[in-house]
Amino acid sequence: MSEQGLVLIFNCGSSSVKFSVLNPCSGVEHLAGVAEALGNAKANLRWRYQDTEDSHKLALDTDYTAVISELVRQFGTEWADLQQRLIAVGHRVVHGGEHFANSVLINQNVISCIKKCCDLAPLHNPAALKGIYAALNAFPKLPQVAVFDTAFHQGMPEHAFLYALPYELYEKHRIRRYGMHGSSHQYISERSAELLDKPVDRVNIISAHLGGGASICAVKEGRSVDTSMGLTPLEGLVMGSRCGDLDPGLILHLEQALGYSLAGIEELLNRESGMLGISSLSSDCRELENAADKGHKGAGLALEIFCYRLAKYIAAYTVPLGSVDALVFTGGIGENSSWIRGRTIEWLSLLGYRLDPHLNQRPYSHAEGLISQQNTPKVLVIPTKEEWVIARDTARLAQHTQ
Repeated sequence: MSEQGLVLIFNCGSSSVKFSVLNPCSGVEHLAGVAEALGNAKANLRWRYQDTEDSHKLALDTDYTAVISELVRQFGTEWADLQQRLIAVGHRVVHGGEHFANSVLINQNVISCIKKCCDLAPLHNPAALKGIYAALNAFPKLPQVAVFDTAFHQGMPEHAFLYALPYELYEKHRIRRYGMHGSSHQYISERSAELLDKPVDRVNIISAHLGGGASICAVKEGRSVDTSMGLTPLEGLVMGSRCGDLDPGLILHLEQALGYSLAGIEELLNRESGMLGISSLSSDCRELENAADKGHKGAGLALEIFCYRLAKYIAAYTVPLGSVDALVFTGGIGENSSWIRGRTIEWLSLLGYRLDPHLNQRPYSHAEGLISQQNTPKVLVIPTKEEWVIARDTARLAQHTQ
């Protein structure tokens, strides 16, 4: 793998395209940006390149193809030095079902399998496909790779990934727990092993990826053995606007007694629930913490429920691990919210967890470290580097096309 070669990464959401250019060997990021609010009057493109930031508005009809065409134009002018060093393109794809236990070079068969998983991730996979089509057209000479959020969890045992439903639903339709945020949990397990000075295949950690979407993973000897997200990204922890775990009978009640349509239920559970729904204010943890400090009851309740649910999952995941080398916080909330970390650990005091108040208050968005007291179970904060995992896999697979 050339130390000079760079990888272009795309992460396409329902109304956004995140992009970055990384050195897969060092993890150094040379370019990062996002086209957001696509299809909205506020659509804009912003980026950071060589320690400078810039942005401009996008037309109302800008779609994924138009965004990537604009990036190609930028590569031909302002980012020309980067274009000459590109060796491959990597795509984050949320759901690969049971089709993929590893990252793969994109071909027509891979695209067909991603299409089959669209029902499992309707907010994510269709957007990823649009980005893939646009990138294949824009960069036809570069190998392109799909990296799946679900791949890291494909080694989970049956007792962890099966639901207590008729077994034929799994046999015929592959209904099961798949899990998400695999690239993040994989990176956290590898980096935790380095910080703990142990081989990754001898490390047991609980990885808490907390952001707008949130999941927790039990990693035993470097492998995922259980995780909180399920068939879709909706299950598990309370999230920004997603409900997480609930009584399945509630869905029947919404439809039969309250007259909700299936589309209305999907909107409610994915976009109107979570911390947004509880607080009736915001899905942004920073806004909620500020509001709670000023006495906003709903904001305080949303944060408390978030921490309580998280603490219950952490406690539960000691079961598959047996012994825990470290609990690790990551993701936008996990890295930046000392309040969330502190309150969650208070709920876990029965298990011996204690934070060092001074260490917990340090900013960790660009740093990492231990935040627990001496002689207590280890608690770490590690900023995740999902893009680096994607870049490494992409570069490794691209070598096979040379």
